[in-house]
Amino acid sequence: MNREPNHKLISLMTEAGASSKGLARRLRDLGAQRGALLGTTHVSVQRWRDGGGIRPDTAVLLCEIMSSLLRRPVTFTDLGFAREAPSSGKNSPPPAPDHEALADGTVPGHVGRAARESLGFANSITTNVTDETLSYLSDDLARIATAYVHAPILPLFGELTEVRNDLFQLLNGRQKPRHTRELFYLAGTTCLLLAHASQNLGDHRSALAQVHTADTCARQADHHGLLAWTAGTAALIAEWSPRPRRALQHIDRATALAPAGESRIRLAAIEARTAARIGDHHRAAGALRRMSTARDETPAPDTLADFGGILTFPAPKQDYYTGSTHSLLGNHTQAEHHATRAIEQYLRGPREERSYGDEALATVDIITARLAQGDVDAAATALQPLLALPPGQRIQQLGDGMQRITHALRRAPLLPNPTARELAGAITAFQVLDGATPALPSPR
Repeated sequence: MNREPNHKLISLMTEAGASSKGLARRLRDLGAQRGALLGTTHVSVQRWRDGGGIRPDTAVLLCEIMSSLLRRPVTFTDLGFAREAPSSGKNSPPPAPDHEALADGTVPGHVGRAARESLGFANSITTNVTDETLSYLSDDLARIATAYVHAPILPLFGELTEVRNDLFQLLNGRQKPRHTRELFYLAGTTCLLLAHASQNLGDHRSALAQVHTADTCARQADHHGLLAWTAGTAALIAEWSPRPRRALQHIDRATALAPAGESRIRLAAIEARTAARIGDHHRAAGALRRMSTARDETPAPDTLADFGGILTFPAPKQDYYTGSTHSLLGNHTQAEHHATRAIEQYLRGPREERSYGDEALATVDIITARLAQGDVDAAATALQPLLALPPGQRIQQLGDGMQRITHALRRAPLLPNPTARELAGAITAFQVLDGATPALPSPR
Protein backbone atom coordinates (compact mmCIF):
# COMPACT_ATOMS: atom_id res chain seq x y z
CA MET A 1 0.00 0.00 0.00
CA ASN A 2 1.48 3.35 -1.08
CA ARG A 3 1.57 6.11 1.52
CA GLU A 4 2.82 9.68 1.54
CA PRO A 5 5.99 10.14 3.61
CA ASN A 6 5.45 11.91 6.91
CA HIS A 7 7.44 15.01 5.98
CA LYS A 8 6.74 16.67 9.33
CA LEU A 9 8.25 13.83 11.33
CA ILE A 10 11.18 13.52 8.93
CA SER A 11 11.87 17.26 9.24
CA LEU A 12 11.76 17.15 13.04
CA MET A 13 14.03 14.10 13.20
CA THR A 14 16.50 15.80 10.86
CA GLU A 15 16.44 18.99 12.94
CA ALA A 16 17.00 17.00 16.14
CA GLY A 17 19.63 14.75 14.58
CA ALA A 18 17.64 11.76 15.81
CA SER A 19 18.05 8.36 14.18
CA SER A 20 15.26 5.80 13.97
CA LYS A 21 17.16 3.52 16.32
CA GLY A 22 17.81 6.34 18.77
CA LEU A 23 14.15 7.33 18.91
CA ALA A 24 13.04 3.72 19.31
CA ARG A 25 15.45 3.26 22.22
CA ARG A 26 14.26 6.47 23.93
CA LEU A 27 10.63 5.43 23.49
CA ARG A 28 11.28 2.04 25.03
CA ASP A 29 13.12 3.63 27.97
CA LEU A 30 10.41 6.23 28.59
CA GLY A 31 7.70 3.60 28.12
CA ALA A 32 9.35 1.41 30.73
CA GLN A 33 9.36 4.31 33.17
CA ARG A 34 5.65 4.81 32.55
CA GLY A 35 4.84 1.10 32.77
CA ALA A 36 3.98 1.02 29.05
CA LEU A 37 5.20 -2.07 27.16
CA LEU A 38 5.51 -0.41 23.76
CA GLY A 39 7.80 -2.88 21.97
CA THR A 40 8.84 -0.04 19.66
CA THR A 41 11.67 -0.79 17.20
CA HIS A 42 13.53 1.25 14.63
CA VAL A 43 11.35 -0.48 12.01
CA SER A 44 8.32 1.08 13.71
CA VAL A 45 9.89 4.53 13.48
CA GLN A 46 10.73 3.98 9.82
CA ARG A 47 7.11 2.99 9.22
CA TRP A 48 5.91 6.23 10.82
CA ARG A 49 8.30 8.16 8.55
CA ASP A 50 6.73 6.37 5.59
CA GLY A 51 3.28 7.56 6.60
CA GLY A 52 2.16 4.66 8.78
CA GLY A 53 -0.07 5.15 11.82
CA ILE A 54 1.00 5.45 15.43
CA ARG A 55 -0.75 4.58 18.67
CA PRO A 56 -1.90 7.66 20.62
CA ASP A 57 -0.04 6.66 23.78
CA THR A 58 3.16 6.19 21.77
CA ALA A 59 2.64 9.57 20.10
CA VAL A 60 2.37 11.23 23.53
CA LEU A 61 5.75 9.83 24.49
CA LEU A 62 7.24 10.80 21.14
CA CYS A 63 6.06 14.39 21.65
CA GLU A 64 7.89 14.44 24.98
CA ILE A 65 11.08 13.06 23.44
CA MET A 66 11.11 15.47 20.51
CA SER A 67 10.33 18.38 22.84
CA SER A 68 13.33 17.40 24.96
CA LEU A 69 15.63 17.04 21.94
CA LEU A 70 14.57 20.34 20.34
CA ARG A 71 14.17 22.26 23.62
CA ARG A 72 10.76 23.55 22.57
CA PRO A 73 7.20 22.19 22.68
CA VAL A 74 6.30 19.63 20.01
CA THR A 75 2.61 18.83 19.50
CA PHE A 76 0.69 16.10 17.74
CA THR A 77 0.17 18.49 14.84
CA ASP A 78 3.91 19.07 14.60
CA LEU A 79 4.46 15.31 14.33
CA GLY A 80 1.97 14.99 11.48
CA PHE A 81 0.02 12.13 13.07
CA ALA A 82 -3.18 13.90 14.09
CA ARG A 83 -4.74 17.35 13.98
CA GLU A 84 -4.83 17.59 17.73
CA ALA A 85 -3.83 15.65 20.77
CA PRO A 86 -6.40 13.08 21.85
CA SER A 87 -8.83 14.28 24.44
CA SER A 88 -10.89 12.10 26.72
CA GLY A 89 -12.43 9.16 24.92
CA LYS A 90 -11.87 5.53 24.19
CA ASN A 91 -8.77 6.22 22.09
CA SER A 92 -7.12 8.44 24.68
CA PRO A 93 -4.15 7.03 26.58
CA PRO A 94 -4.56 6.85 30.35
CA PRO A 95 -2.88 9.78 32.11
CA ALA A 96 0.50 9.08 33.62
CA PRO A 97 0.69 9.16 37.40
CA ASP A 98 1.52 12.58 38.86
CA HIS A 99 4.99 11.77 40.20
CA GLU A 100 5.53 15.25 41.64
CA ALA A 101 2.31 15.04 43.66
CA LEU A 102 3.30 11.63 44.91
CA ALA A 103 6.72 12.91 45.91
CA ASP A 104 5.16 15.78 47.83
CA GLY A 105 2.97 13.37 49.75
CA THR A 106 -0.23 15.15 48.73
CA VAL A 107 -1.65 11.94 47.27
CA PRO A 108 -1.55 8.62 49.12
CA GLY A 109 1.19 6.38 47.70
CA HIS A 110 -1.08 3.39 47.23
CA VAL A 111 -3.33 5.44 44.90
CA GLY A 112 -0.51 6.15 42.50
CA ARG A 113 0.77 2.59 42.80
CA ALA A 114 -2.66 1.22 41.93
CA ALA A 115 -2.82 3.51 38.90
CA ARG A 116 0.58 2.35 37.69
CA GLU A 117 -0.40 -1.29 38.16
CA SER A 118 -3.61 -0.80 36.20
CA LEU A 119 -1.77 1.01 33.42
CA GLY A 120 0.85 -1.73 33.29
CA PHE A 121 -1.85 -4.39 32.93
CA ALA A 122 -3.62 -2.44 30.19
CA ASN A 123 -0.42 -2.17 28.22
CA SER A 124 0.47 -5.82 28.83
CA ILE A 125 -2.66 -6.97 27.00
CA THR A 126 -2.29 -4.50 24.13
CA THR A 127 -0.91 -5.93 20.90
CA ASN A 128 2.45 -4.56 19.78
CA VAL A 129 1.99 -5.73 16.19
CA THR A 130 -0.34 -4.73 13.39
CA ASP A 131 -0.87 -6.10 9.89
CA GLU A 132 0.96 -3.03 8.66
CA THR A 133 4.01 -3.82 10.81
CA LEU A 134 4.15 -7.37 9.45
CA SER A 135 3.79 -6.12 5.88
CA TYR A 136 6.66 -3.68 6.40
CA LEU A 137 8.95 -6.39 7.81
CA SER A 138 7.97 -8.85 5.07
CA ASP A 139 8.76 -6.29 2.37
CA ASP A 140 12.15 -5.66 3.98
CA LEU A 141 12.95 -9.38 3.93
CA ALA A 142 11.86 -9.67 0.29
CA ARG A 143 14.22 -6.84 -0.64
CA ILE A 144 17.15 -8.54 1.09
CA ALA A 145 16.36 -12.00 -0.30
CA THR A 146 16.23 -10.57 -3.82
CA ALA A 147 19.50 -8.67 -3.41
CA TYR A 148 21.26 -11.65 -1.85
CA VAL A 149 22.02 -13.48 -5.10
CA HIS A 150 24.06 -10.64 -6.58
CA ALA A 151 24.97 -8.13 -3.84
CA PRO A 152 27.87 -8.16 -1.34
CA ILE A 153 27.10 -10.28 1.70
CA LEU A 154 28.49 -8.25 4.58
CA PRO A 155 26.13 -5.23 4.29
CA LEU A 156 23.17 -7.58 3.87
CA PHE A 157 24.30 -9.57 6.90
CA GLY A 158 24.08 -6.42 8.99
CA GLU A 159 20.61 -5.60 7.67
CA LEU A 160 19.40 -9.14 8.33
CA THR A 161 20.69 -8.96 11.89
CA GLU A 162 18.73 -5.76 12.48
CA VAL A 163 15.52 -7.26 11.09
CA ARG A 164 16.01 -10.37 13.21
CA ASN A 165 16.50 -8.25 16.35
CA ASP A 166 13.31 -6.33 15.59
CA LEU A 167 11.36 -9.56 15.17
CA PHE A 168 12.77 -11.11 18.35
CA GLN A 169 11.90 -7.97 20.32
CA LEU A 170 8.35 -7.95 18.97
CA LEU A 171 7.97 -11.63 19.90
CA ASN A 172 8.91 -10.75 23.46
CA GLY A 173 5.82 -8.54 23.58
CA ARG A 174 2.16 -9.47 23.23
CA GLN A 175 0.17 -9.89 20.03
CA LYS A 176 -2.72 -11.79 18.53
CA PRO A 177 -2.05 -15.51 17.93
CA ARG A 178 -2.09 -15.14 14.14
CA HIS A 179 0.39 -12.28 14.40
CA THR A 180 2.60 -14.38 16.66
CA ARG A 181 2.69 -17.18 14.08
CA GLU A 182 3.55 -14.66 11.35
CA LEU A 183 6.33 -13.18 13.48
CA PHE A 184 7.80 -16.65 14.06
CA TYR A 185 7.58 -17.31 10.32
CA LEU A 186 9.41 -14.07 9.48
CA ALA A 187 11.97 -14.65 12.25
CA GLY A 188 12.62 -18.17 10.95
CA THR A 189 13.03 -16.88 7.41
CA THR A 190 15.48 -14.24 8.62
CA CYS A 191 17.56 -16.82 10.48
CA LEU A 192 17.46 -19.01 7.38
CA LEU A 193 19.01 -16.18 5.35
CA LEU A 194 21.55 -15.62 8.13
CA ALA A 195 22.45 -19.32 7.90
CA HIS A 196 23.22 -18.93 4.20
CA ALA A 197 25.24 -15.80 4.87
CA SER A 198 27.19 -17.41 7.72
CA GLN A 199 28.07 -20.38 5.53
CA ASN A 200 29.11 -18.09 2.68
CA LEU A 201 31.32 -16.16 5.08
CA GLY A 202 33.06 -19.38 6.09
CA ASP A 203 31.58 -19.92 9.58
CA HIS A 204 30.12 -23.43 9.46
CA ARG A 205 29.19 -23.60 13.16
CA SER A 206 27.35 -20.29 13.09
CA ALA A 207 25.47 -21.42 10.00
CA LEU A 208 24.28 -24.52 11.84
CA ALA A 209 23.20 -22.42 14.83
CA GLN A 210 21.14 -20.17 12.55
CA VAL A 211 19.57 -23.22 10.88
CA HIS A 212 18.61 -24.61 14.29
CA THR A 213 16.93 -21.33 15.23
CA ALA A 214 15.16 -21.14 11.87
CA ASP A 215 13.86 -24.68 12.36
CA THR A 216 12.65 -23.84 15.88
CA CYS A 217 10.80 -20.75 14.64
CA ALA A 218 9.30 -22.69 11.73
CA ARG A 219 7.88 -25.25 14.18
CA GLN A 220 6.39 -22.48 16.31
CA ALA A 221 4.81 -21.03 13.16
CA ASP A 222 3.72 -24.54 12.06
CA HIS A 223 4.94 -23.66 8.56
CA HIS A 224 5.84 -26.78 6.54
CA GLY A 225 7.27 -24.80 3.65
CA LEU A 226 9.79 -23.07 5.91
CA LEU A 227 10.60 -26.37 7.64
CA ALA A 228 11.33 -27.96 4.25
CA TRP A 229 13.51 -25.11 3.05
CA THR A 230 15.38 -25.00 6.36
CA ALA A 231 16.09 -28.74 6.20
CA GLY A 232 17.28 -28.24 2.62
CA THR A 233 19.67 -25.54 3.80
CA ALA A 234 20.97 -27.88 6.50
CA ALA A 235 21.58 -30.42 3.73
CA LEU A 236 23.40 -27.84 1.63
CA ILE A 237 25.67 -26.94 4.55
CA ALA A 238 26.36 -30.63 5.22
CA GLU A 239 27.09 -31.28 1.54
CA TRP A 240 30.04 -28.87 1.62
CA SER A 241 31.27 -30.23 4.97
CA PRO A 242 33.66 -33.14 5.63
CA ARG A 243 30.56 -35.32 6.27
CA PRO A 244 28.42 -34.91 3.13
CA ARG A 245 26.42 -38.10 3.78
CA ARG A 246 24.53 -36.28 6.52
CA ALA A 247 23.01 -34.09 3.83
CA LEU A 248 20.96 -37.03 2.56
CA GLN A 249 19.36 -37.47 6.02
CA HIS A 250 18.20 -33.86 5.92
CA ILE A 251 16.89 -34.36 2.37
CA ASP A 252 14.80 -37.36 3.41
CA ARG A 253 13.21 -35.33 6.22
CA ALA A 254 12.55 -32.30 4.02
CA THR A 255 11.08 -34.12 1.02
CA ALA A 256 7.96 -35.13 2.94
CA LEU A 257 7.30 -31.48 3.83
CA ALA A 258 8.20 -29.62 0.64
CA PRO A 259 5.34 -28.22 -1.47
CA ALA A 260 5.34 -28.94 -5.20
CA GLY A 261 7.38 -26.37 -7.06
CA GLU A 262 10.77 -24.78 -6.53
CA SER A 263 11.25 -26.13 -3.01
CA ARG A 264 10.90 -29.73 -4.20
CA ILE A 265 13.13 -29.05 -7.23
CA ARG A 266 15.82 -27.62 -4.95
CA LEU A 267 15.80 -30.67 -2.68
CA ALA A 268 16.19 -33.04 -5.63
CA ALA A 269 19.07 -30.91 -6.94
CA ILE A 270 20.92 -30.94 -3.62
CA GLU A 271 20.32 -34.69 -3.32
CA ALA A 272 21.71 -35.29 -6.83
CA ARG A 273 24.90 -33.33 -6.26
CA THR A 274 25.44 -34.80 -2.78
CA ALA A 275 24.99 -38.36 -4.06
CA ALA A 276 27.46 -37.63 -6.87
CA ARG A 277 29.92 -36.18 -4.36
CA ILE A 278 29.96 -39.43 -2.35
CA GLY A 279 30.05 -41.59 -5.49
CA ASP A 280 26.49 -42.92 -5.40
CA HIS A 281 25.79 -42.88 -9.16
CA HIS A 282 22.44 -44.64 -8.87
CA ARG A 283 20.95 -42.21 -6.35
CA ALA A 284 22.38 -39.21 -8.22
CA ALA A 285 20.75 -40.32 -11.47
CA GLY A 286 17.42 -40.90 -9.72
CA ALA A 287 17.53 -37.48 -8.09
CA LEU A 288 18.22 -35.83 -11.46
CA ARG A 289 15.14 -37.53 -12.87
CA ARG A 290 13.03 -36.39 -9.91
CA MET A 291 14.31 -32.86 -10.34
CA SER A 292 13.20 -32.86 -13.97
CA THR A 293 9.81 -34.34 -13.06
CA ALA A 294 9.32 -31.81 -10.27
CA ARG A 295 9.87 -28.97 -12.76
CA ASP A 296 6.83 -30.22 -14.73
CA GLU A 297 4.54 -30.40 -11.66
CA THR A 298 1.96 -27.73 -10.99
CA PRO A 299 3.48 -25.58 -8.23
CA ALA A 300 1.65 -25.42 -4.91
CA PRO A 301 1.19 -22.08 -3.13
CA ASP A 302 4.51 -21.23 -1.50
CA THR A 303 4.76 -18.05 0.55
CA LEU A 304 8.51 -18.55 0.94
CA ALA A 305 9.11 -18.36 -2.81
CA ASP A 306 7.19 -15.08 -2.84
CA PHE A 307 10.19 -13.44 -1.17
CA GLY A 308 12.17 -14.07 -4.35
CA GLY A 309 15.93 -14.16 -4.84
CA ILE A 310 17.74 -16.72 -2.75
CA LEU A 311 14.44 -18.31 -1.72
CA THR A 312 13.69 -19.40 -5.29
CA PHE A 313 15.17 -22.05 -7.55
CA PRO A 314 14.97 -20.82 -11.17
CA ALA A 315 15.78 -22.76 -14.34
CA PRO A 316 19.41 -21.50 -14.62
CA LYS A 317 20.10 -22.82 -11.15
CA GLN A 318 18.67 -26.20 -12.09
CA ASP A 319 21.10 -26.33 -15.03
CA TYR A 320 23.97 -25.32 -12.77
CA TYR A 321 23.20 -28.14 -10.32
CA THR A 322 22.74 -30.63 -13.16
CA GLY A 323 26.10 -29.66 -14.63
CA SER A 324 27.80 -29.85 -11.25
CA THR A 325 26.34 -33.30 -10.62
CA HIS A 326 27.54 -34.60 -13.98
CA SER A 327 30.98 -33.11 -13.35
CA LEU A 328 31.30 -34.97 -10.05
CA LEU A 329 30.13 -38.16 -11.78
CA GLY A 330 32.77 -37.73 -14.52
CA ASN A 331 30.23 -37.07 -17.30
CA HIS A 332 32.17 -34.08 -18.57
CA THR A 333 30.40 -33.53 -21.89
CA GLN A 334 27.03 -33.25 -20.17
CA ALA A 335 28.59 -31.20 -17.38
CA GLU A 336 29.93 -28.61 -19.82
CA HIS A 337 26.62 -28.48 -21.71
CA HIS A 338 24.53 -27.72 -18.62
CA ALA A 339 27.11 -25.39 -17.03
CA THR A 340 27.34 -23.36 -20.25
CA ARG A 341 23.57 -23.17 -20.53
CA ALA A 342 23.26 -22.04 -16.91
CA ILE A 343 25.73 -19.18 -17.47
CA GLU A 344 24.02 -18.15 -20.72
CA GLN A 345 20.63 -18.03 -19.00
CA TYR A 346 22.00 -15.92 -16.16
CA LEU A 347 23.63 -13.52 -18.63
CA ARG A 348 20.38 -13.13 -20.57
CA GLY A 349 18.28 -12.61 -17.47
CA PRO A 350 17.85 -9.52 -15.29
CA ARG A 351 20.91 -8.44 -13.34
CA GLU A 352 19.11 -8.80 -10.01
CA GLU A 353 18.44 -12.49 -10.74
CA ARG A 354 22.05 -13.38 -11.56
CA SER A 355 23.89 -15.55 -9.07
CA TYR A 356 27.56 -14.76 -9.47
CA GLY A 357 28.50 -17.63 -7.15
CA ASP A 358 26.68 -20.09 -9.41
CA GLU A 359 28.35 -18.61 -12.48
CA ALA A 360 31.82 -18.95 -10.93
CA LEU A 361 31.34 -22.61 -10.00
CA ALA A 362 29.68 -23.40 -13.34
CA THR A 363 32.86 -22.03 -14.91
CA VAL A 364 34.86 -24.48 -12.76
CA ASP A 365 32.80 -27.34 -14.23
CA ILE A 366 33.52 -26.08 -17.76
CA ILE A 367 37.26 -25.90 -17.02
CA THR A 368 37.41 -29.42 -15.56
CA ALA A 369 35.47 -30.73 -18.56
CA ARG A 370 37.96 -29.17 -21.00
CA LEU A 371 40.90 -30.53 -19.03
CA ALA A 372 39.30 -33.99 -19.10
CA GLN A 373 39.16 -33.64 -22.88
CA GLY A 374 42.84 -32.62 -22.94
CA ASP A 375 42.13 -29.08 -24.18
CA VAL A 376 44.45 -27.15 -21.86
CA ASP A 377 44.38 -23.95 -23.91
CA ALA A 378 40.56 -23.75 -23.77
CA ALA A 379 40.71 -24.42 -20.03
CA ALA A 380 43.27 -21.64 -19.60
CA THR A 381 41.01 -19.19 -21.43
CA ALA A 382 38.02 -20.07 -19.23
CA LEU A 383 40.15 -19.84 -16.07
CA GLN A 384 41.34 -16.27 -16.57
CA PRO A 385 38.13 -14.53 -15.39
CA LEU A 386 38.21 -16.58 -12.17
CA LEU A 387 41.84 -15.71 -11.49
CA ALA A 388 41.03 -12.04 -12.05
CA LEU A 389 38.29 -11.99 -9.40
CA PRO A 390 39.13 -9.51 -6.62
CA PRO A 391 39.53 -11.08 -3.16
CA GLY A 392 36.18 -9.73 -1.99
CA GLN A 393 34.36 -11.68 -4.71
CA ARG A 394 35.98 -15.08 -4.10
CA ILE A 395 33.32 -17.21 -2.51
CA GLN A 396 34.41 -19.85 -0.06
CA GLN A 397 33.35 -22.76 -2.26
CA LEU A 398 35.51 -21.46 -5.09
CA GLY A 399 38.51 -22.76 -3.16
CA ASP A 400 37.12 -26.31 -3.45
CA GLY A 401 36.59 -25.74 -7.17
CA MET A 402 40.18 -24.60 -7.61
CA GLN A 403 41.40 -27.75 -5.88
CA ARG A 404 39.42 -29.83 -8.38
CA ILE A 405 41.07 -27.96 -11.25
CA THR A 406 44.53 -28.46 -9.71
CA HIS A 407 43.84 -32.17 -9.31
CA ALA A 408 42.85 -32.39 -13.00
CA LEU A 409 45.99 -30.50 -14.05
CA ARG A 410 48.20 -32.99 -12.21
CA ARG A 411 46.86 -36.01 -14.06
CA ALA A 412 49.59 -37.89 -15.88
CA PRO A 413 48.59 -36.94 -19.48
CA LEU A 414 48.81 -33.23 -18.67
CA LEU A 415 51.94 -33.18 -16.51
CA PRO A 416 54.42 -32.54 -19.37
CA ASN A 417 52.30 -29.68 -20.74
CA PRO A 418 53.96 -26.31 -19.89
CA THR A 419 50.59 -24.51 -20.00
CA ALA A 420 49.19 -26.96 -17.46
CA ARG A 421 52.13 -26.35 -15.12
CA GLU A 422 51.71 -22.61 -15.56
CA LEU A 423 48.00 -22.83 -14.71
CA ALA A 424 48.73 -24.92 -11.62
CA GLY A 425 51.16 -22.27 -10.42
CA ALA A 426 48.65 -19.49 -11.06
CA ILE A 427 46.00 -21.35 -9.06
CA THR A 428 48.44 -21.87 -6.18
CA ALA A 429 49.14 -18.12 -6.13
CA PHE A 430 45.40 -17.43 -6.27
CA GLN A 431 44.77 -19.63 -3.25
CA VAL A 432 47.65 -18.13 -1.26
CA LEU A 433 46.31 -14.62 -1.83
CA ASP A 434 42.74 -15.65 -1.16
CA GLY A 435 42.64 -14.73 2.51
CA ALA A 436 39.88 -12.11 2.33
CA THR A 437 36.41 -12.66 3.69
CA PRO A 438 34.09 -13.58 0.81
CA ALA A 439 31.70 -10.79 -0.10
CA LEU A 440 29.42 -12.41 -2.65
CA PRO A 441 26.99 -15.27 -2.08
CA SER A 442 27.90 -18.83 -2.83
CA PRO A 443 25.60 -21.38 -4.48
CA ARG A 444 22.42 -22.17 -2.60
